Amino acid sequence: MSHATHANAALTPKTRLKMARLIVDDEWPIAQVARQFMVSYRTAKKWAERYRDEGPDGMADRSSARHTQARKTPAPVVRKIVHVRLKQRLGPVEIADRLDMAPSTVHAVLVRCRLNRLSYLDRVTGNRSDATNTNAQVTCSIKTSRSSARSPMVVGGATSGSSRA
Repeated sequence: MSHATHANAALTPKTRLKMARLIVDDEWPIAQVARQFMVSYRTAKKWAERYRDEGPDGMADRSSARHTQARKTPAPVVRKIVHVRLKQRLGPVEIADRLDMAPSTVHAVLVRCRLNRLSYLDRVTGNRSDATNTNAQVTCSIKTSRSSARSPMVVGGATSGSSRA
């Protein structure tokens, strides 16, 4: 097997670099280099442009995953959903009806905040009942903008002044 970085890669980073150097540094025609490396004209041109813009570091594989989530539910809406769930113990359809939004969105938020089952909540206090800590806080991960780090958002639970180690 070749040294491809994944199963469908036609070129390894080393081969991309050789191809790009022939086009950019040695000024070979793109079509000729593409035929020699058995790739399309478009692929050869893409790697040559990336080499021209970024140098040898640009030959590395890149993730095809999205870097942003365009339609993410805003934090204030998440807080409203969680507040209604904790205070009124309603299901996703009822919450969605009250907040004028899709039940699937409400359900997704409740799952993300681990509040999708009413049995997870204490009947008296409305706080999340946790086997290890009866005074646990309900946290919901909210992704900070332009960062892959997740920061917990406390949406209800423990009394003020208590801390978890």
